[in-house]
Amino acid sequence: MNRRKFLALSGGGIIVAATATVGTIASRTPSAAIAPWDQAGVIYSEPRKRALSYAILAPNPHNRQPWMVDLSTPDQVILTVDTERLLPHTDPLNRQITIGLGCFLELMVMAAAEDGYAVDLELFPQGSDLSGLDDRPVAIATFRQDPNQAKDPLFQHVMQRRSNKEPFDTTRTVAPETIAAIASAAVHGSRVAGDASAQSIAALRTLTNEALVIEIDTPHTFKESVDLFRIGKAEVEANPDGIDFSGPMFETLGAFGLMTREGTLDTSSTMFAQGKVAVLENTDTAMGHLWQATAGNTRVDQINAGRDWVRLNLAATSQGVSMQPLSQALQEYPEMADHYAKVHQMLATEGETVQMLCRLGYGIEVGRSPRWPLEAKLV
Repeated sequence: MNRRKFLALSGGGIIVAATATVGTIASRTPSAAIAPWDQAGVIYSEPRKRALSYAILAPNPHNRQPWMVDLSTPDQVILTVDTERLLPHTDPLNRQITIGLGCFLELMVMAAAEDGYAVDLELFPQGSDLSGLDDRPVAIATFRQDPNQAKDPLFQHVMQRRSNKEPFDTTRTVAPETIAAIASAAVHGSRVAGDASAQSIAALRTLTNEALVIEIDTPHTFKESVDLFRIGKAEVEANPDGIDFSGPMFETLGAFGLMTREGTLDTSSTMFAQGKVAVLENTDTAMGHLWQATAGNTRVDQINAGRDWVRLNLAATSQGVSMQPLSQALQEYPEMADHYAKVHQMLATEGETVQMLCRLGYGIEVGRSPRWPLEAKLV
């Protein structure tokens, strides 16, 4: 959602008329929901918890934060997925959820290295099913002290990493050497490529725009997103996951009934039309694209794609470049089948699976996404 655009379209008149109370409403910041960012590496002395306090900041689809961890075995972290936090409509095979779990594992490994620990990962030790994730462990991670453990230079960008959902500056180009520097951060088997030529930008703007329209115009996939809207401080604090609409503008819109889930779902409403325009503006400001593909598409391939994805995001941060995933065309539900085939025709080599696609550019500084505290993720 383009937050500035939504305000201009939806709220201006009533917000101006309500200035007497706007100051109080707008000052409501969901401070508890973003506290895990301030607590990372600070409040825990136990090595696994210190590493996990960074891992919970990992990017993941719809900010579902589907990870659960068991620390009952000394020196081990057993990672499982919370099957109540899947996305059955937009991610019916749980591929994107698995990628998010890979992001989690990579940040955990990087954070452990900062404290002199190596982490041995055993992925899906009891096997896996490509039709969906279940209660079996995703990974068993064993921590061991290693005085020679190298630190990853990308780790210094963890606290600044964002997925930027605002429009990008269309007057600033992304240099080919910058894209190459970002792509070089992938070390876990992904093939990463990117392009900021005018022809590529135009083609992928069109593709990603069309795929977004399909997701929005397909009732069951759009409702899955809208059901996860968190509008204003109270909702964000109660459920610091999902799609965050917090801050002064959305606090005010929610308070005056200018943004509701019901209105957003009503395809005949002004709210639906304006929200759609706002979302599509992001695809139209892409100043380059980056994509990631794997030779196989096993659960292990998907985990490794996630490990590389967060590294690409951190590398972009180091270059001052903003990224936003635009992977709607990669979603595996029937209404998206034609665009799924098209994106693979455009970006994959024979036999590859395109795991992630994003837009690149230079955007405004954005805030931190809400997170559940680590304690909420321990079993």
